[in-house]
Amino acid sequence: MDQEQTVVAQSKVETDPETIALYLHDLKLNYHRVGLETGTMAQWLYTGLAQAGLPVFCLDARKVKGFLKLDTTNKNDRNDARGIARMMVFGTPHVVHVKSGQSQRMRALLAARKTVQIKMIDLELFVRGNIRQFGLKMGPVTRPKWEARVRELIKDDPFLQELIEPVLVCWRTLREQLAKLHKQILQITRQDPTCRLLMTCPGVGPVVSLSFKSAIDIPERFTNSQSVGASIGLTPKQNQSGEMNTNGRISRAGDESLRTVLVEAAMTLMSRPRNSWLKAWGLQVAKRRGFQRAAIAVARK
Repeated sequence: MDQEQTVVAQSKVETDPETIALYLHDLKLNYHRVGLETGTMAQWLYTGLAQAGLPVFCLDARKVKGFLKLDTTNKNDRNDARGIARMMVFGTPHVVHVKSGQSQRMRALLAARKTVQIKMIDLELFVRGNIRQFGLKMGPVTRPKWEARVRELIKDDPFLQELIEPVLVCWRTLREQLAKLHKQILQITRQDPTCRLLMTCPGVGPVVSLSFKSAIDIPERFTNSQSVGASIGLTPKQNQSGEMNTNGRISRAGDESLRTVLVEAAMTLMSRPRNSWLKAWGLQVAKRRGFQRAAIAVARK
């Protein structure tokens, strides 16, 4: 599409960066902007097209959807492509940052660890709930002694033994794999100077430091440190119109996984006996606004 929004060429090709780049180069046109929207393959497509020398931009899919609704009521691939091309004619609004390959790999590692951890906890809750209906209560128990405690409770019931044994095998396997994934994270953070620096902050461990580094990716893309908190949804929503100006709950925009680990780290920091200036500041906020809001404030700070 040219500057007058006239369609110069259109075609349907395989969703592959090499195929798309070859098609565009064969047209022998001078491209100012090439747009695609965020999605499961956006990272792969963006990297391939950028390596092919094309001026590619990745757009927020939610913003693209709103723009397309203004243009047509019929949603299909053809109208979507024309709508994105029309957005590129107007400029590059709603461009999102595409993370580097290394950051993408670290996020995949963290996601794998979190997934295994969730499944393991699900099995623990399943076992607790099922044996409880037979009057068997686990009580407080540490994870290293969890399996032994379960076997102790069900040793006199052959039916429960046959029922729970496969679950225990799955739980043990998940725990072993979780340890392997966590070991990989430890090895990476020990060798990374940025992660080691981040871990000097109280409450910040290997998982939090690697999550923060991989999410931020390129610090220079932020104008100042305060904009980081806003980008991950830790700042209040603002609703301003004329004389009305109200602040609501946090926006919860951006990276949910990073926001979650930062809040968890803040709660750990404020609950543990170790003292620090950040904990003292958070406790002062808690006296005025409550513990939950103080934890958000500490996470943002």
